[in-house]
Amino acid sequence: MSISLTQALHRSVQQKRDVIATTFNARKTSFGALSLRVAKLAGALRSLGLQDSDRVAMLALNSDRYLEYYLGVFWAGLAVNPCNIRWSAAEVAYSLDDCATSVLIVDDTFKAMGADLQSKCSALKTVIYLGDGATPDGMLSYEALVSAAEAIPDRSRGGDELAGIFYTGGTTGFPKGVMLTHNNVYASAIAAAADVIVDQATYLHAAPMFHAADFGMSMAQCIRGGSHVFIASFSPAAALAAIQAERVTHTLLVPTMVQMVADAPNLDQYDTSSLRTIVYGASPMTEKVLDRAMQAFPNAGFIQAYGMTELSPVATLLPAYYHTVDGRKQGKVRSAGRAALCSIVKIVDADGLEVPCGTVGEVAVKGANVMQGYWNKPQETAAAIRDGWMLTGDGAYLDEDGFVFIMDRMKDMIISGGENVYSSEVENALAQHPAVAMCAVIGIPDEKWGELVHAVVVLRPDAQLSSDELIAHCKQRIAGYKCPRSVVFQANLPISGAGKILKKDIREPYWRDQKRKVN
Repeated sequence: MSISLTQALHRSVQQKRDVIATTFNARKTSFGALSLRVAKLAGALRSLGLQDSDRVAMLALNSDRYLEYYLGVFWAGLAVNPCNIRWSAAEVAYSLDDCATSVLIVDDTFKAMGADLQSKCSALKTVIYLGDGATPDGMLSYEALVSAAEAIPDRSRGGDELAGIFYTGGTTGFPKGVMLTHNNVYASAIAAAADVIVDQATYLHAAPMFHAADFGMSMAQCIRGGSHVFIASFSPAAALAAIQAERVTHTLLVPTMVQMVADAPNLDQYDTSSLRTIVYGASPMTEKVLDRAMQAFPNAGFIQAYGMTELSPVATLLPAYYHTVDGRKQGKVRSAGRAALCSIVKIVDADGLEVPCGTVGEVAVKGANVMQGYWNKPQETAAAIRDGWMLTGDGAYLDEDGFVFIMDRMKDMIISGGENVYSSEVENALAQHPAVAMCAVIGIPDEKWGELVHAVVVLRPDAQLSSDELIAHCKQRIAGYKCPRSVVFQANLPISGAGKILKKDIREPYWRDQKRKVN
């Protein structure tokens, strides 16, 4: 199979040239106009001297230009590097230099960081300003580049060619670049297009567009040829206003967002009757929140998508039926669903052998959606992918109907508000404080965020330090969402005979009354 991610745009232009493709605030763009801008952006990028598979980064809030960036980079035969907008400048700089990204596009929100990155990143040669104001010194104007550029033919690179590098947190304390090919992304997107998105759908980009989850839905919506609506960043009011104004039918939200929208005090002031499907992922949704959400959006079906960036990102889907009153009688609503069309799923033991139904092991996934590997990390790639099976690091069991029930995490990771936080990254930041002798970071259950980052710290002899001081120290080094929400100081930590910190012992009091060890 050799499919390019621009293929869907060609189909849409052929069939619905004058239909509105994107809506952002008052700006509406047809498929024909979008295709022309994509081709001109591709021409502008190639005119900067970029060669096939060179990386182009984006550090920006959601907008119609973000979709234009994805498609324009693919059209030019290049690879995307969408930057996490919640990362610190140091984390973004690491990702840019790690994969030798030479071009960065920034909007008004991140133009100051863009200027800072110009001096910090050895690989970065060009920064392009996406905003509507005066172009900062040392940057190029996005609109001027696109306006002046020649529209070039689609280079039609696809198949196993690199489509993008998506950075995730790392178990070693450094982010890992997940290499996804056109085939990887297309396999996952077509599964979502088949079972989640319908024809004539209007999709709202409410979740951040740098995230693999929204990216996957973006590509699925492109395959369907539907309209895209964008809000710059999520808030209940912005999401509800967009749903009402643009008659949105589909959106993707993490459970925390679902809860915030369902609990919005002025929800009844908005007409949300057009909403047909809410996809949620990144973490489970409690039945209490589900009940409130179903009452708030009675016309909408809820679909859970489980996966990870390394799976482009979909592995399993839990259809809307199992969230309904009748469907919940089947006992599947606490599951992550069954293998999507792009995947095969099995549960394995420590030796990689499949375990019987009902036995907890590690979730392993195989399919065309499995990543190409981690950028410049062959050892970590070999550890993650064995005989074509991606080891997810999630502990789960499979029931007799093929439903996956997530019970624990095999790897030291926390999911808070839908974002992955690797404990090692936080521990590295904590350990850099001169007063810290030892530390351990765990996730503890929380009703709103799913899990909160919690630190247990042993101070050096005679050292004094407050939790606020330590959290402020972390915020100078890592993204705010990764920093501890709570800190406990202890005289010592439980240690095994081999000298390892016993995190299970630290976690036990917080998770004692929970049915499973993830939230």
